[in-house]
Amino acid sequence: MASPEYSFEEPLIELRRRIEELEGYPDAAGQSKELRELKASLARQTQEVYGRLSRWQKALVSRHPERPYTLDYIENLFEDWVELHGDRLFGDDPAIVAGLARFRGAPVAVIGHQKGRSTKARILRNFGQPRPEGYRKALRVMRLAEKFRLPVVSFIDTPGAYPGIDAEARGQAEAIARNLKEMAALEVPVVVIVTGEGGSGGALAMGVGDRVYMLEYAIYSVISPEGCAAILWKDQDRRGEAAEAMRLTAPDLAELGVIDGIVPEPLGGAHADPAEACRQVGRTLERCLAELVGKKPEELLAQRYRKFRSLGAFLES
Repeated sequence: MASPEYSFEEPLIELRRRIEELEGYPDAAGQSKELRELKASLARQTQEVYGRLSRWQKALVSRHPERPYTLDYIENLFEDWVELHGDRLFGDDPAIVAGLARFRGAPVAVIGHQKGRSTKARILRNFGQPRPEGYRKALRVMRLAEKFRLPVVSFIDTPGAYPGIDAEARGQAEAIARNLKEMAALEVPVVVIVTGEGGSGGALAMGVGDRVYMLEYAIYSVISPEGCAAILWKDQDRRGEAAEAMRLTAPDLAELGVIDGIVPEPLGGAHADPAEACRQVGRTLERCLAELVGKKPEELLAQRYRKFRSLGAFLES
């Protein structure tokens, strides 16, 4: 059974369960007709359910615990991954992973938020909410990439920067602001992919790129729908109404010009077929890097400046 908030997936979960049962029989070949019918029904119902999701339901999909996280993309898309730890100032932050790898044979630097799947891992990763040392670690790796002329790939998936007293005491706001400034001036290509939640400054601190893409069911906003509802109406139960007003989904942000494009997800979301989701992200990365690698630093900086200066433009009627 799906949890209450994912109730819209209940008929799909039941169909998937029946398909898995039939495929597990020793004589699965003898069940081929029923299997074909069930798979066709699953595809049809998935198309119907996901074709009418509200913005709040898309926000729930972006948070689905079975969606691929940064380390999943690294495992599926990169070779020779070497993770680097620590910010050389305070310590290491497991909520952000950062290191060097090869993508399609070419060296790159990779940074990204990391959530956990088990309870122990979620606590270790602080539910993907970084502290200042996480952002400083990411910046250290980005500077290393700049030194050796390596492109930077950034995966965003966080509810936001950690708001705890210890994080504030160690300069959370300064760390985020410094990353924004330094990323804007990096003289190497930067490709950003929002894979799940893109929450506030916690996401922006790793989101200044030459190309910014979102997965189809990802979200990107200055605050969560729950936080928005709590501030505006003192009522988190109005989170669905807040999500509609915030226009935080990938199609919304593509229409507003905040992102450069949308990475399509498998039918039923990235959690339904993580391997295909990784392949789609890989195709997008390959295309973006082909467009950016080889450009002169001054050209990259000028285009990046124009890109972010153009955000927020509007016409008065």
